[in-house]
This record gives sequence, structure tokens and C-alpha cells, in this order.
Amino acid sequence: MQEYERYVLEKYNIDVNGTRKIRGAVLCETDQGPLLLRETGTAPGRVLALCRLYDYLGRQGYHNIDRIIPNKEGECLTILEDGTKYLLKRWFQGRECDIRKPAELLEAAGHLAKLHLLLREVDIQGITAAEPLEKEYERHDRELKKVRRFVRNLSPKGEFEVAFLKCFDQMYQWAEAADSLLRNSAYGGFYEDSIRQACIVHGEYNYHNILMVRDSYGKTSIAIVNFEKCKRNIQTEDLYYFLRKVMEKQGWKERLGDSMLNAYSAISPLEDREIEYLKIRLAYPEKFWKIANSYYHSNKAWISAKSIEKLNTAIAQTREKERFLNHIFSFHL
Repeated sequence: MQEYERYVLEKYNIDVNGTRKIRGAVLCETDQGPLLLRETGTAPGRVLALCRLYDYLGRQGYHNIDRIIPNKEGECLTILEDGTKYLLKRWFQGRECDIRKPAELLEAAGHLAKLHLLLREVDIQGITAAEPLEKEYERHDRELKKVRRFVRNLSPKGEFEVAFLKCFDQMYQWAEAADSLLRNSAYGGFYEDSIRQACIVHGEYNYHNILMVRDSYGKTSIAIVNFEKCKRNIQTEDLYYFLRKVMEKQGWKERLGDSMLNAYSAISPLEDREIEYLKIRLAYPEKFWKIANSYYHSNKAWISAKSIEKLNTAIAQTREKERFLNHIFSFHL
């Protein structure tokens, strides 16, 4: 155990039996079960909002979450003299949802619907509204054009830059199509209704934050962790994010995607405006924008092979994604 870890953990009413590093954090075996110590940049007010959210979910009987453990002073956040902030959270003996197992993905989609039903009409102080989608798309469009201008003026151009310019017009056409769908949609009223009705989203519902936990009887249940990006927003955003992440890994398999939507809809039936929202979100070339934005803010003197691979994969999957949107959402570019 590092000295700083020991120092922080001594501020809690726990007995630590052992620690090990996992994914940017420290997993602690304690007398209270597994706990996770993590440095955080989350503001104190935001942490208080998270504590309120966890308390609310607990009162609803929803306990498989990484609730925050208060320190000896009763504070949710432990701040060291140098300003470094730490959170100690309840954790689980389990593994991440396996993206190769359709049954687990369908279970996770259904579980999301159950979570969403609990997170409606929940006015928790400190949980802010998400940025409207119009503003997000406008910003992303500007950033894509900015990267194109930069790459055009760059000399000499490497493999990444050549591939980026070659595919830009095709990929930007997707952005324009999504913009058009958004302008002609019911999104504005849907967003306003969701904010007014205090609908909360997890904000990062992906397989990393979905843990499969087995109890002493061999029964498996789901635990959801890392609510730090929760917002008031259209809840379909979580379903879009989870679906997109899975489809990008699974090559936009129509049967799997349709089954995930059905698993969610079996518990919380999807309305027409939710289906429209999914189409608007999936049409936007989010992966392409993310790769371009990451490139622009990176050390361009050395572009990793991984970045080139990600770009080529995003380009190659465009046809698969188009087929998926056509067959599932009747969308044609």
C-alpha cells in the first residue's frame, strides 16, 4: 500500500485487510466488504448531489450501486492539504458485463429501463440539465470543420491525415443528415418535458459500468457504478449511448441491436419520439468526431497506429451502420 493510500484510508472508520490497483483506482478489502478508493476531480457540490442520488435510490430499494462512504468527519469527499480529492465507494466482487454475451447485453438493456423508471420525477439539488442537442451538434460540426482546415494546411501529411481528408465529405454528410433530422423533429418539446419532469440519466451507461455480481448462492445480479456524469436529460440518451457502444464493438449486428431495443421496451415501452431520438443520435458520426477531436488535441508529431486503426474502423463500419439504420429505423442517407 502506498503511503498516500494509507493516509487517506486512515480517515475512514474501516479496517483494511489488503489493497490492489485496478483501472486508475485502489480496490480495498475491508471489514465492510470491497471498497474502491479513487482520486476525483469532481467538485464538492457535485459529490453532494451524487450522495443525494444514491440515498434516493437506496430508499427505492435499489441497492446495487457504488454508494459513497463518508469519512470520520461525515464528509463524502476527502481533500488533502495539496487539494487532491478522494472518494471511497462501495464496490463489488464481480466482473464487467461481457460484450460477447448477448444474454448479458439484453439483461443490461432491461435493467436500464428499470433504473429509468426510478429516475423520473426526481428533483435532486445539484444535478444539472444536459446541454441541448442542437448546441452539441453545432459545436461538433464546427470542430470537425476546424480539424479539416488544419489537416488541409498540414504538410507533409501522414497516413492518418490522408485517410481523414479522403473520408471527410462522406462522414460530414452524416452530420448534416443528423442536423436535418433534429431540426424537423419533436426533440425540443421532448427535451423540455424531460427537464421539467426531472428525468435523470446515468450519463455513461456502458459495459465498463455494468458489473455482473454473483452471490453466495450462485445467483447473478447487476450492479451499476460510476454515476458521476448523471444529468437531467432525455433518458433515451442512455439507451442510445449503450446501444452505440455495443454496436461499434459488434459490427452493427441488426438482430442484436433490435433485441436490445426490445429488451428495454419490454419494461419501458419506447414512444415514437424516443425512437426518433435514437435515429437522430445514431445518425450523427459520433465516433468520427471523437477521433478527429482527439487527434486535434494530441501530439501530432506522432500519431499512434491505434488512432489510425480507429479511424479506418469508423470509416469501414459506415456501410454496416447505414444498413442497421435503414432496417431498424427506416433511415436512408
